[in-house]
Amino acid sequence: MKKTNQNNKLKICLVASAGGHMSQLLKLRKSWSNYETICVTTSDMVSKELSESQKIYAVGECNRENLLRVVVVFFRCLKIILRERPDVLISTGAAVGCICCWLAKFIGAKIIWIDSITNVDRLSLSGRLVHKIADLLLVQWPELAACYRKAEYLGTLI
Repeated sequence: MKKTNQNNKLKICLVASAGGHMSQLLKLRKSWSNYETICVTTSDMVSKELSESQKIYAVGECNRENLLRVVVVFFRCLKIILRERPDVLISTGAAVGCICCWLAKFIGAKIIWIDSITNVDRLSLSGRLVHKIADLLLVQWPELAACYRKAEYLGTLI
C-alpha cells in the first residue's frame, strides 16, 4: 500500500456521523493511534472527542430524505478527499460515511466499513451501498456475515 505523508506512514481518514456512529468508531481509537489521521463528521460538536486527529472536518448532516443536503455534503466531502488523499478510510456510517467511502475508493484508498451492532438481520442502507467496494466489511453478528459475500464476522467490535 502506498505511503504518502511526510512521516512515511499511512494516512487514515475516519468518517462517521455525530452521535452513535461516532461513539462506535471511537471505541476503536487504539487501532489508529500510531498513524496520521483526519476525521470527517457531521458536526463540530464532537471535536473534543477527536482531539487526537490532526484535522477534523464537519460537513453537515444529510440523509436520503433531503437530497439537496446530500448534494451539499457530497461536494464538501469531495473537496476533503481530494485535498487529503487518504490511504485508508474507516467508517461506521451513516450517509456521510457512504459518500466518503465511494469518493476515497475513486482515488485508490482502501475502504474499511464497520456496520453497527444494531444491524442484526441486514446491513444498514449505507453498508449495503458500500459493501461491494469495501476492502474489509465487518459485521457484528455471525448470521449477518453469512448473508453478504464480502462480510466478515470477527466478534463484537463496538
